Amino acid sequence: MAASRGDRDDPRVETLRRAVTRLRAELDAHPADLRDRREAERELDALEAAARTGALDVETLRRALLLLTAALGSVSALTRPLGEVRSAIDLFGVAPR
Repeated sequence: MAASRGDRDDPRVETLRRAVTRLRAELDAHPADLRDRREAERELDALEAAARTGALDVETLRRALLLLTAALGSVSALTRPLGEVRSAIDLFGVAPR
């Protein structure tokens, strides 16, 4: 999906922004020293930037989700916000094979 003015009005983009913001807040509040926290934070930064600029490519979104899941998927306290990010990314469709 290429960047365009219409992306700013796309409800999928707002849903993604909200989901990323919530996951970041939950990650920031999580007290454990997570081994892959920095990787997760980098992916959240990338998702925020993509949503802000409208540079939303399904393959890139799916890759970010895969890395976030690998980094945070075993942390039960982050299951719900991570699931919200997944649901938001699912709104953009599946990546071409």
